Amino acid sequence: MDLPLIWFILLCVLLAGYAILDGFDLGVGMLHPLARSDRDRRLVMNSIGPIWDGNEVWLVTFGGALFAAFPEAYATILSGLYLPFMLLLVALIFRAVSLEFRSKVQSGAWRRMWDYSFFGASLLATLLFGVAVGNEVIGLPLDERGVYIGGFLSLLNPYSLLVGAMTVAMFAMHGAIYLCLKTEGHLQQRIRGWMWHTWGAFLVLFMLTTIYTLVKIPRATPNFTQHPWASLVIVAAILAIANIPRALYHDRAGQAFFSSCTAIAMLVFLFGLALYPNLVTSRPNPENSLTIYNAASSEKTLKIMLIIACIGMPFVVTYTAVMYWAFHGKVKLDEHGY
Repeated sequence: MDLPLIWFILLCVLLAGYAILDGFDLGVGMLHPLARSDRDRRLVMNSIGPIWDGNEVWLVTFGGALFAAFPEAYATILSGLYLPFMLLLVALIFRAVSLEFRSKVQSGAWRRMWDYSFFGASLLATLLFGVAVGNEVIGLPLDERGVYIGGFLSLLNPYSLLVGAMTVAMFAMHGAIYLCLKTEGHLQQRIRGWMWHTWGAFLVLFMLTTIYTLVKIPRATPNFTQHPWASLVIVAAILAIANIPRALYHDRAGQAFFSSCTAIAMLVFLFGLALYPNLVTSRPNPENSLTIYNAASSEKTLKIMLIIACIGMPFVVTYTAVMYWAFHGKVKLDEHGY
């Protein structure tokens, strides 16, 4: 068995799961200020209230798997991107605090403060995720030991900021479609407009990102020419994105949400295909790159971890499925809501 490859695929699955599940949470947070009344803002928050913390289990699992399976890559990414990851941690903390604290005091000023915090934390976290993905695609300056030797400002390059903006639009679209499924009445009617606007923004930024990648980052495409089957992932992504407006036009929000989930999953796998076999690409010295082979743990460690994953992952999937089944249907307000 090619254990490093298996673990690389598992990491892509975990990342896709997190992007799909927490993606609409972050999107809901970014759309939250568009709700006009306090009741509508409470409905928006309560749509994700019972599930947002469970969705983050996928991020924790991804981080633990990366640490155990590819410790050198984990060390390089966490140390080189220390400040962005600390900002991300602060954003995720403030998102949680905003959800929990907003309704603790019956004050308009208090609630507005946490509304802005909820929006800002969701936007910052999403932007940082996108910037990290963009820098992974173009590569990071590494020395011969695989240590990051760049600075913080070099991470804020045009391509990574473009990917960050695309991620913001994608998660906002994903969140709007989710909200349409969870709400009703006048709020749902307003959300229909949000879905169309966010889909349009995502489509434009997706096309710009694709053109930029094809023209300026040639190293991102060889795997697609060497492995023709990879074109199926591209086709699936395009069809999923194209089906979203069709489903919205025919008032099929469930189908649109499924297409949005598929599009996000396919984009994550395209990201993995563009990187493979690298985990951290070195720029401008590709020989310093950390690959799934030179950054992997020992074979014994990977085998033991695979056994643990085979036992543990069904529990994570089952927990997620049960959680969503328990809280399916339209969101309602009660005395225990946010």
